[in-house]
Amino acid sequence: MSHKAGFVNIIGNPNVGKSTLMNAFVGEKLSIITSKAQTTRHRILGIVNGDNFQVVLSDTPGIIKPAYELQASMMDFVKSAFEDADILVYMVEIGEQNLKDEAFFKKITNSKIPVLLLLNKIDTSNQEQLESQVQLWAKKVPNAEIFPISALRGFNVKEVFNRILDLLPESPPFYPKDQLTDKPERFFINEKIREKILLHYKKEIPYAVEIETEEFFEEESIIRIRSVIMVERETQKGIIIGHKGSALKRVGVEARKDLEVFFGKQIHLELYVKVNKNWRSNQNQLRRFGYNTK
Repeated sequence: MSHKAGFVNIIGNPNVGKSTLMNAFVGEKLSIITSKAQTTRHRILGIVNGDNFQVVLSDTPGIIKPAYELQASMMDFVKSAFEDADILVYMVEIGEQNLKDEAFFKKITNSKIPVLLLLNKIDTSNQEQLESQVQLWAKKVPNAEIFPISALRGFNVKEVFNRILDLLPESPPFYPKDQLTDKPERFFINEKIREKILLHYKKEIPYAVEIETEEFFEEESIIRIRSVIMVERETQKGIIIGHKGSALKRVGVEARKDLEVFFGKQIHLELYVKVNKNWRSNQNQLRRFGYNTK
């Protein structure tokens, strides 16, 4: 029996539902999901294996015009997604008219590889609007196959995945068949903590935060974790901690519950907050946190 394998790279504007789609494909919550833009900062691979196929899915940051070094690095992850893709999944949502970066849009319309254009969040629209949007995108991206979907509700998700399987090239697997992602355990700890900060803090706070897990000790019945929340200013440190530590405690309790589900074990999580001035614009600090810098 022949074997198929390939990289399927998912791109689109912020908040379009890319992470929801990838999690639905993989069957695990690998990418964090919030209603805030720029939730995804890294390129995250999710691997789906079958007897005769391996789909390597890539969730990238939403496409934006960078305002500082961190955002420039995030867009480098998006650029890399064009370079190794066997299939390109371009996600838009009902009501969108264009991609925020014209250069990326030209890459999509000139793509030599298969492009699947997914019109997401159709559960928020009506038939007339849906038909109008399908016509609009068929003209804008004539090289794409268009699928109306609801990633959140699971509508048409299986059909899209089956089409991906049809389009995969013949190839041996790129990763071991029992591997779910390319990221280490500490990456997912950091992301679970960052997700809670995105959910519970407003304005600039979530975007000024980076997480570093300094200790990870796995015992037979418990995992002991020590993580540091980095902020850019002393005032942000105070907001993260909250009155008598109440805000930080809430983040820790919610992250611990998610991590216990993720690892299937009891978790002991210690959280600390440190000031790391202007880390978002410091290339050395960005490299330390795993971002590409020039």
